[in-house]
Amino acid sequence: MGSRAPHARNTTQVNQRTEPEHTPDGHYVVIRGRKWRATDPSVPDDAAARLRSHLMAARRAVGVALREKDATAERASRQRVHTAKVALGERGTPPWWEQDETARRRRWEEGLRQLDS
Repeated sequence: MGSRAPHARNTTQVNQRTEPEHTPDGHYVVIRGRKWRATDPSVPDDAAARLRSHLMAARRAVGVALREKDATAERASRQRVHTAKVALGERGTPPWWEQDETARRRRWEEGLRQLDS
């Protein structure tokens, strides 16, 4: 019997995160065989992290609203999810790859302004 506790894990394997597969043009990620619009790579890392934080908080709030059967809170939470996804470039028209740099920057900056307020 080794010195490691039976519940210990190989943290190297646990902490490794693999990037999802992207389509050759980089516009989509493929998850379990389904294509989803990729995050706009022009969003700076710090802004993308803030937007993902807002996104996950809004998704948690949707769950709470559903459990509490609060339709008003659910709508507000889903709107925040949508705002974060648009700001990240994962939703909205035109898609991020059809926008110029100014429009792309304006999109994520406006999303942060809305979500930070």
